[in-house]
Formats: sequence, structure tokens, C-alpha cells
Amino acid sequence: MQMYLLALNPTDSVTEGFLPAARRLGLAVTVLTDQPAAHRAAAGDAYDGVEVIECPVRDFRAVVAMISAHRRPDAVFSNSDHLQVHTALAAAYFGLPAKDWRAALRTKDKAEMRRGLAAAGLSAGAAVHAVELPAGADPATVLDRQDIRYPCVVKPREGVASEDVVLVRDRSDLLARCAEIRARRPGDALVVEEFLPGALHTLETLGDGTDRRVLGGFRTRLSPPPYFIEERLTWEPEQPEPVVAQVLAQLDALGVGFGACHTEFVVDRGVARLVEVNYRAIGDQCDLLLADLLRVPFFDLVLRVHLGEPLPPGPWPAPGRAACLAYPCADRAGTLTAAPGAEDVDVEGVRLAYRPLRAVGSRRPLHHTNRDLLGVVRAIGPDQETVDRRVDAFLDARTWEITP
Repeated sequence: MQMYLLALNPTDSVTEGFLPAARRLGLAVTVLTDQPAAHRAAAGDAYDGVEVIECPVRDFRAVVAMISAHRRPDAVFSNSDHLQVHTALAAAYFGLPAKDWRAALRTKDKAEMRRGLAAAGLSAGAAVHAVELPAGADPATVLDRQDIRYPCVVKPREGVASEDVVLVRDRSDLLARCAEIRARRPGDALVVEEFLPGALHTLETLGDGTDRRVLGGFRTRLSPPPYFIEERLTWEPEQPEPVVAQVLAQLDALGVGFGACHTEFVVDRGVARLVEVNYRAIGDQCDLLLADLLRVPFFDLVLRVHLGEPLPPGPWPAPGRAACLAYPCADRAGTLTAAPGAEDVDVEGVRLAYRPLRAVGSRRPLHHTNRDLLGVVRAIGPDQETVDRRVDAFLDARTWEITP
């Protein structure tokens, strides 16, 4: 069977998750990408036997043309935030199982997501007040016509990885932040939305178009304001049933139900309010931990539903283990001059894996986003106290040095 995988840059999700899963399923894989050299140079054996073809993957018409001129597809798949609409349109063209392209668009476009949820008429408490700043529009003119509730958050309408997501306290701060973001992203539309108080949680789901399973989620610790860098994620196997029901109802309103989905939300006085919906598997190696933690082959199942197979009968057993991920993060611009290498440790029943995310010798600015992460610790153990203690001890015993 032939699978086409659409990708931009190589990611751990693809190289350590989906490509090995495709090999286990006996699939012939063709990677369509606008960065073929990066994929051909990817480390390890993940790309052994994988065909890599250059393609302007942000243009679904070019994707359709490339596939039509090549081999008949059995699945068209992507785990990229940026390519879900294009992948859905290409898969639908060939009559293959796919996400609804409209749902993929609603979740990628944060302004459209807010409009879609408001139009659905769900609980008024779940609604989030948001204002769109079109590309090229004068923020001051637009904001003067709108009711802005401070504090609020400004973000790119189609951004990822907490890039240019900033908390602002008043109008002058908002205008200044808009100007900064526009200087970096002159062609991007922005969204200004009310700040949502409460702890940040995630819900990880997987659906085959008929059946949808809740896999669990994470509680996320963020960096101090005004930025929103994910510093630590702690596994939460269950959320209160009313909260889960509210999140799923909002996903239904957006049309989300096929394949993997990573949803971020806060709970404010018992009401679940969506922060954003990423219509793909969770990233930053959380999906790798999820695959280790669950007693089901996560990556294989994601690909199977895109091949038209139903999810296996449930309910699936709960893992019965504790887990977390922690990310050492750069606090300044400069060159990374010292950092630990990859390690695997097993102590006190805790399996801990550390993987660098930035090479020693690399020089980078400070982004105030997840791009500042230096590495990731994944840990699974018998209870949360032990897992947290071993992760803290691991981080305390190692050094990351950045030279300005």
C-alpha cells in the first residue's frame, strides 16, 4: 500500500513515530516536501526505503498533480500544523479517508475557530471574546472600533509553537506588541482575544470518523508572563467527565473527529474554554511519550484510520503510570557552548530519556517561544512524586551554557 506523507522540515514525530509505524504496517512511503535536502540528511535509519520528492506542499493543486503523476495513493497524511487543509483536500480528491478540510481550516485559523464556536451557540461561559486584525490593517483604527477586554492576548491568526503570542495589559502595550509582531510578520493577520484564567490542560483524541477515543491529556506549566513557553507537561489520564464533555462538544461544533487531535483548554469555574485546537498529534516529543505510556500502538493507529480502518474495540486500558516532560529553555540569545548529550536513565523505577533539541555551537536569538527549548526530558514511573523528583534531580545535575 502506498502512503504519501506531506511535510515541511523533519520532525521527531515523523522520524521517530510515523515512519517507523509505516514500516511496521508494510507501507511504501513517499515524503512530499519543500525541504527535500533536510529530509534526505535526517539522522538515523527512519528514511531507509523512504522516497523523498520535492513538492510545493503548501499548494494542494501541486500535491494532487504530483500524486496523480506518480503512484496511486492509499493514504495521504500529514502531521504538520501548516499542511492539514492541503492534505485534507488532496486526500478528498482521491476519495481517501481524510479530515474535513473545513474543520482543518477552522482549527488552523484562530479567528475562524472563534467565529465557528460562537455560531454554534454553546454555553455562553465557554465563549471567548476575540477581534481579528487583518493583514495590512491599522491596529489602532481596528481596535478603536472594538470592545477590547484587558488583559488580553495577541497572537498570529495562524501561528504555531507559541510564536509571537504575548499577554498585554492595556491599549498602549497592545499597539506596541502589534507593531513588533508586524515588523517580523508583515503579511500575517493577528487575533486579539481575552486572556483566559486558569491552569492550562490538553486533551488528546483519536477518531476514525465514527468512533472517537479520549486518550488522556497533560497539565501544562507555562513560563512567567508575558510569554507562553511550555516548560513542563504532566500526564493527566483523566479529567472530570463534565469538562471532557464540554471540550468534545466544542470539537464537534468545529467538525473535528477524524485522526489525531491535540486540544488546549483552561477550566474557569467549571467551564472548559478552548485556547487552541491543533488538528494533529501533540508534538515536542509528547507523542513519543504518549506512545510509550499507552498500551496501544499510537502512531500505527493514527496511520490505520487514514487507511480507512476502524479503531480497535474499546475501552482501552488506562496506563496506570505517571509521566511528565520537562524542557530546559534558553534565557538569553547567544551560542550554546555546553550542554549534555542524549541519555537514557532508569532509576527508582523511573525510565527517563533526555534528547537535545539544539546543537552545541549553534547561535540563536531569544525567541520567547518553544523555539528556545534546549532539550526535552521524557519520564515514566510508578507515581508522580517519584517521577517529578527524578526529573528535577536530572536537570539539577546538568548544565546548559549560553555565551552571548
